[in-house]
Amino acid sequence: MQLLHVNGYDMAYVEQGSGAPLVLLHGAMCDLRYWATQMEAFGRRYRTIAPSLRHFWPERWDGIGDDFTIQQHTEDVAAFAAALGTGPVHLIGHSRGGHVAFRVAQHFPDRVRALILAEPGGELDATLAPEPPHPGMPAGIDIFGQAAERIRCGDIDGGVALFVDAVSGPGAWEALAERSRETMRENAYTLLGQVREQRPPFSRSDAEAIRAPTLLVGAERSPPTYARILGALGRTLWQAQRVTILGTSHAMNHGNPEAFNRAVLDFLDAQPPGSLTRSLP
Repeated sequence: MQLLHVNGYDMAYVEQGSGAPLVLLHGAMCDLRYWATQMEAFGRRYRTIAPSLRHFWPERWDGIGDDFTIQQHTEDVAAFAAALGTGPVHLIGHSRGGHVAFRVAQHFPDRVRALILAEPGGELDATLAPEPPHPGMPAGIDIFGQAAERIRCGDIDGGVALFVDAVSGPGAWEALAERSRETMRENAYTLLGQVREQRPPFSRSDAEAIRAPTLLVGAERSPPTYARILGALGRTLWQAQRVTILGTSHAMNHGNPEAFNRAVLDFLDAQPPGSLTRSLP
């Protein structure tokens, strides 16, 4: 594990391989270890780099402070990409990390060569979602708040289990390997920061600002809210492809790593090498 000092913070990261840089962003209550099943496969073709975002493991954060926000993580990742000194990077984000990756591509377009969004977390505003959410969708923000309150009160497993079952479906926590459970326990207090961050919703103008070719990755068994977000972004982004990973839910890169890795590598291998210079419509 290495450290790179950006924006006054030491970001821990691991890397494997050589070639064009490929940066992997984890989601809520995870960290750089989340991508263990991708590092070798991606590292055969790319310089694959997995950082832990601010306040995630190996830091042991207590949930106190005001610098756990989408904006802060976006600025950190943009600075991290610049500090690598390699030019624009291929950027993958899963869940909350997908939201961060989206914002990096939106606000720092010169840092992103190609974008992969694996079920990015968030909400759609009225410009992307003229119809109300389907009544069967989980009320994610309320569930997350309940989960955070359990964690705040010391019921770590109860809070993390509530969160995991909300994003991946009933029984997902029980099905997790103990190693994955321990990772989420070690990052549990980051959920306290997440429920305070007032994450902005995705809008049409946000999506239209992104000029990197984008792969949208969904999972066959995920709650329908993710498909709704992917559908709206797919209709709006400048250049987007969409793929579904079969036989798995939200943690798709763990549930079906072979299919996930193949989808990502096929997309990246098809991208032209070199600069970001493109003709805009």
